[in-house]
Amino acid sequence: MKLTFKPLSVAILGGGPSGLFMYKQLIQSGISGLHVVIYEKNSCLGCGMPYSHSGAADEHITNVSGNEIPELVTSVSDWIYTVPKDTLDKYGIDPKKFNDYKVLPRLLFGQYLTAQFNLLIKMAKDKGIETDVRYGSYVTDVIDHPDEELVEVVVKDGVSQRYNRAIICTGHLWPLKNEGQIPNYFDSPYPPAKLGSKANHTIAVRGSSLTAIDAIRTLARHNGEFYKKDDGILRFKADIDSPDFNIVMHSRNGLLPAVRFHLEDTHLGKDTVLSPQQVQANRDANEGFLSLDYVFEQNFKAGIQKNDPEFYEKIRDLNMEGFVDFVMELRERLDPFELLKAEYVEAEKSIKRRESVYWKEMLAILSFAMNYPAKYFSAEDMLRLQKTLMPLISVVIAFVPQSSAETLLALYQAGRLSMIAVGDDSEVVPRPEGGATYKYTDDEGNRQEVIYETFVDAIGQPHLAFEDLPYQSLLDNRTVSRARLRFRDASKAQALLKKGDTKVVRHTDGEYYLTVAGMAINDHFQVVDEFNALNERLYVMAVPFIGGYNPDYSGLDFSEAASKQIIKRLFGPAPEIEAAIA
Repeated sequence: MKLTFKPLSVAILGGGPSGLFMYKQLIQSGISGLHVVIYEKNSCLGCGMPYSHSGAADEHITNVSGNEIPELVTSVSDWIYTVPKDTLDKYGIDPKKFNDYKVLPRLLFGQYLTAQFNLLIKMAKDKGIETDVRYGSYVTDVIDHPDEELVEVVVKDGVSQRYNRAIICTGHLWPLKNEGQIPNYFDSPYPPAKLGSKANHTIAVRGSSLTAIDAIRTLARHNGEFYKKDDGILRFKADIDSPDFNIVMHSRNGLLPAVRFHLEDTHLGKDTVLSPQQVQANRDANEGFLSLDYVFEQNFKAGIQKNDPEFYEKIRDLNMEGFVDFVMELRERLDPFELLKAEYVEAEKSIKRRESVYWKEMLAILSFAMNYPAKYFSAEDMLRLQKTLMPLISVVIAFVPQSSAETLLALYQAGRLSMIAVGDDSEVVPRPEGGATYKYTDDEGNRQEVIYETFVDAIGQPHLAFEDLPYQSLLDNRTVSRARLRFRDASKAQALLKKGDTKVVRHTDGEYYLTVAGMAINDHFQVVDEFNALNERLYVMAVPFIGGYNPDYSGLDFSEAASKQIIKRLFGPAPEIEAAIA
């Protein structure tokens, strides 16, 4: 069949939140003559996995409020007046009492994102931008044609089309490994409908992140009921046919995520991201590397000094490792559910008084700020980041909604929820007859092997390996390359090699590198090949596949920031296009 394309044609692979913000940037760019084709494997735009039935049910709540999301066409508080009364009644929402400081049920928030996408499509039409939405389109391959300066997109039925540019905006992905082959073994809790059955036994949940809380809320809903008495405290009662229903969370560090509090800066310090000039100056002074300690001082401690001088005095002489030890010591000393109670009270006060818990907010800002220049860290600094800081960030900035905290506490008080710290040497072994055996070392140093009839892996979106990229032609044709970071000190790389670390490699240039997750990209999310040559046609903002160079997933903030970087380079050096974007 003959393949054709239109001038300035752009394919967006994935119509979820990332695709939404990319589409918004295209519309606002002022570029005329655009033809945009959006490939969406499901039947709705905007909602993606987290805000559709693929990733949420009625019991799931967003962990951001309307005032914390990047600007779209209309605000959540304005949009809520357009929602049918039956839908609002279902979720117990009164538009007159709603404001942008409130969180929404995830499925309802998905409807908001869909509405915003539809408004953008209307705006595009008014601007003369042609948009073609292809629902139910499962992309199976992407093929770069450098000689023709085109990218080919292939869908499941074999039909393909070529474009000037393609932007991979596919979102969450949990590859199935044991699910479907091992009864009652789930590689993820999504879609939640698969967990909607009775379980009159103890269930093992791996992880303590928001993903784990999603699983717990679904399992509890189908095996009991939540209720309140006059004191307003949420309680849980197991169903009569689930008397032995129980959940055991298994966490590497035995910690629960922190409770959502009031943010002073609702967009998490987007203005505090290091400028290209700052990054370059620091790299020039550090053999081409960006110093993690520099980022920690500039994007964390400096903000603490300004906003919370009293807390700053406690940490002013601490480096990154020292600070993490200082914070984790308290968290690890307390029972995780007792700490959750205390943080729930602290968060309630924070929201009521509209006063931030500054060190937690600054940690979220640090996470956002270091995400984009992380590709310039040395391998040594990336290992420090992975080992020390990221575990704390993953706990503190999850921002568990109040209702989720109440759910966990209700289950805990009812004796239906507990947690075990399993450490780094834990192992999950699938059982052919169903469920899994959890092997771990307990606090007393004793090796344990516990059999569970049901196992749910809920550690959150993993950083997927380079080989997991679902577009085989990009791998076969070497269009993309592995993400790697160079070691500053060769002796440290050699020491890791002697220990059998397979992530350490010596390249043809004689330098030692640390292989990190996913593929290599540049600052504008363009893929680069193994010779570090950028690709002008292909962009990737699919977070599971760029986790090595973007270690923190920042949700809608990430989608907005990445799309802004992409639009700056999308159509190259043509003067009229550069002027339109500017």
